[in-house]
Amino acid sequence: MIDCDVHNGWNSARELLPYLDRNFRDYLDRGELPGGADSFPHAHRPWLHPEGYIRYDTVPPDGGAPGTDYAFMREQLLDRYDVDYAILLGEESVEVSTLANPYYASALARAYNDWVLDTWARYDERFRVSIVIAPQDPHGAAAEIRRLGDHPQVVQALVTSGSQRPYGDPCYHPIWAAASEMGLPIAAHLGGTSGVNVNPTGTGPPTFYWEAHAMLCESGMGHVASVLAHGIPEKYPGTSFVLVECGVAWLPAVLWRLDADYQALRKETPWLKRLPSEYAREFVRATTQPLERPKNPDALWTALADIGAQDMLMFSSDYPHWDFDDPYKTRFPDEWRDAVLDGNARRLYRLPVRTEAASANA
Repeated sequence: MIDCDVHNGWNSARELLPYLDRNFRDYLDRGELPGGADSFPHAHRPWLHPEGYIRYDTVPPDGGAPGTDYAFMREQLLDRYDVDYAILLGEESVEVSTLANPYYASALARAYNDWVLDTWARYDERFRVSIVIAPQDPHGAAAEIRRLGDHPQVVQALVTSGSQRPYGDPCYHPIWAAASEMGLPIAAHLGGTSGVNVNPTGTGPPTFYWEAHAMLCESGMGHVASVLAHGIPEKYPGTSFVLVECGVAWLPAVLWRLDADYQALRKETPWLKRLPSEYAREFVRATTQPLERPKNPDALWTALADIGAQDMLMFSSDYPHWDFDDPYKTRFPDEWRDAVLDGNARRLYRLPVRTEAASANA
């Protein structure tokens, strides 16, 4: 099994200080909120979670923050579920996209990337790293992809689904060009819904956390439409777009609508040579958590099968967050199971099959 959404973190962002450009150390060390760097990256959460964002049983024995203790994560996740590879996505680090100062955002992203490669990547050969980039600084983000894209444990570049513009927009093309050059996917993780980024839904910010959490998939819809309409798969081959924690049930309906409107209005985008759904099957990937659960379970899989989603979905647990999906309890059609739990991610991230010796030593 390959887990495509595992959150690792720190007890204090001051751990980044040795890796951060000296010009920005005061920004982080003194901070803008009480607690300074412990409040990284100084962007508030617009909703309060009534139950907390984490699984309470993931607090390490020493009382640190969930996701900060490698040995505890190994026990609770890697070994318990016999995980072949875990794709690390960080925690607060991805929220650099919410900062108004693009240079500080890129500096923080670089510091996090160096920190995670110097720490977590060394802990266990089962870990693979998502490098964080700051999309509000497209050229800086492109430079970061080129700087670390050939590291053997780096498998993708990571942004938030919250953004200033949809990710197919030409302002982000330097990022796609670098990703294409390095052969890396771009992954958008749910979040980034504060700071300088646009409202999380087309009608503005919701009121309640459960309402917001249910509707944050809307940003995923916009990004999929944007990257396909702007022809990212044609213009920048060798990369992919991964939606993390954005849900999956909406994907067939959006692709059906895109196909219909494209066929009626294709003169607007002459660079497209195929239907949006055909590009999506090769270019778009989506992680399973949170997996929608209709009253009739077959309804979900019938709709997803229509767009070829058996080639698109990749299992994720979202450890150590409150809505963790247990891989032993998450149900997939029997004929999809191997691809969703392993094959699709292994192909996308070009992961080798681990040997028995390596498994024993991990």
